[in-house]
Amino acid sequence: MKKKIIILDANQKSSAELSKILSTKSYPFTQGCGFSLLEDELASGQYVAVVLDIDSVPIDNRTIRELAIKYPAVRFLCTSKDRFHPELKDAICYHIYACLNKPVNPDELLFWIKSIYEEE
Repeated sequence: MKKKIIILDANQKSSAELSKILSTKSYPFTQGCGFSLLEDELASGQYVAVVLDIDSVPIDNRTIRELAIKYPAVRFLCTSKDRFHPELKDAICYHIYACLNKPVNPDELLFWIKSIYEEE
């Protein structure tokens, strides 16, 4: 069984768009488990990636670093309408696999997801 992807996006519209993109290629995913439950979900070992909307989900460098170190097999992809996030520069530099601008280009997202599965 393929490992799943977690979509963590508080915006229902963009979350639905991400779900639709992943569904087109039959990638298994879980939608909106909630940030408070994220670590519990990752601990299950069922996940290969997290698609995290950094505009709608409050997160900081330290949290991303801790999750990335604790779960090195999980890749973190971020989505945002803003081009710069100086408050997350360390996490983006060292722990985030890719950052995608919103609205998310389906081809770009699928490229990164395919790359993640190929690395696994």
